[in-house]
Amino acid sequence: MNGGIELEENQKKKKPFYKKWWVWVIALIIIISATNSSDEDNEVASQEASKQATTEPVQDTPKEEKTDIFEPVKEEKPVEDDVPSEYKSALKKAETYAKTMNMSKKSISEQLTSENGEKFTEEEAQYAMENLQADYNKNALAKAKTYQETMSMSPEGIRDQLTSSYGEKFTQEEANYAIENLDK
Repeated sequence: MNGGIELEENQKKKKPFYKKWWVWVIALIIIISATNSSDEDNEVASQEASKQATTEPVQDTPKEEKTDIFEPVKEEKPVEDDVPSEYKSALKKAETYAKTMNMSKKSISEQLTSENGEKFTEEEAQYAMENLQADYNKNALAKAKTYQETMSMSPEGIRDQLTSSYGEKFTQEEANYAIENLDK
């Protein structure tokens, strides 16, 4: 009987809390969170340091006093770094509309500022449109092919749809290019 009682006592003893699986899972989550937040803090700190470094005046010695044969190349920050994030977002969205939806310049601009669309400010949309690299002739042709293949529209019907203020809003030149390059 003594052996059975000892066995029951050993089974009733609880593991120390640090040997339980859930304690280690919580500890692991805390460690990962702390690591990620410190990485983010380091990134923010380095961004702030680079902003300070670019805004502080650089004192250059006159050229006559320089003794180095080779001058170090100063890297200029791209203008893009000085652009607010909302402007960059507007440009990315405009690129998406141009590349994936083959939209016209006017349609993209209106979509960016629309109350039912992206709701960017006029300034943000203007920045996007000024910096957007898009081939609107190609976009007009892609739209024209879609109308031709899926709706069996005539070339003149397609031209009207491409230039309509209720349709695609391409320029007359872009629509002409599309019609001239449609499959016959």
